[in-house]
Amino acid sequence: MHLVLTTDGPVATLTIDRPAKRNALSYDMWAAIPGIVESVAADEAVRVLVIRGGEHFSAGADISEFTSLRRDADGARRYQVAIHAATSALVSLPKPTVAAITGFCIGGGCELALACDLRLAADDARFGITPAKLGIVFSLPSTKQLVDVVGPAWAKQILYSGEIVDAATALRIGLVNELHAPSSLEKRVGELAEVMASRSQVTIRGAKAIVGRIVEGAVAEDAAVLALYEGSVNSADYAEGVAAFLEKRTPRF
Repeated sequence: MHLVLTTDGPVATLTIDRPAKRNALSYDMWAAIPGIVESVAADEAVRVLVIRGGEHFSAGADISEFTSLRRDADGARRYQVAIHAATSALVSLPKPTVAAITGFCIGGGCELALACDLRLAADDARFGITPAKLGIVFSLPSTKQLVDVVGPAWAKQILYSGEIVDAATALRIGLVNELHAPSSLEKRVGELAEVMASRSQVTIRGAKAIVGRIVEGAVAEDAAVLALYEGSVNSADYAEGVAAFLEKRTPRF
């Protein structure tokens, strides 16, 4: 399957493990992601999901499948359904997700990274979305994720040109949150994951839900948002947070 899920305390790590093909994503790999995400969601001990590669995050789609599974229009549609299911599962996961990006992050690899909440990258990473080289129209959900992150002007440049973007540019346009030397990226990702895991999960779940609503166009509170507020002030996390503040100690969520 070339996808390996491991856990270390509250942090789960999904490793793309297909080095012979620069972690190219096959149909079977895309199809497996929703089930993996579901298992992360169901594991109450896990608070953060990190997605990583090895030398490369992912060089994109498995090119060999363009002559088999994606040879005709019907096959291309089935493939796109699998990609959408995978990215939607990540977006919908109520727990924080972090893409740790090394080497190539191209095409489908970029789609996968964009579906994560945060993207931290090595300073020699390379990014690109290349449907203009294949005669494919990039899907609306994935295009929206790109536009939400980099804005419409840069989304157009990336999609129209299919050019590779270096890490410095990716940081400047907001495609990634942070850049680090390759030797220190894993350490920083681990530190950030542990920090998020130590914070109130009530707050994080609420923030993820509300940011998601804002991205979808919400400008006013509704019953679901008010329920998030009400749930938070009646939660054990709130009681602990207030107690820790008054006692001048670190909260234990």
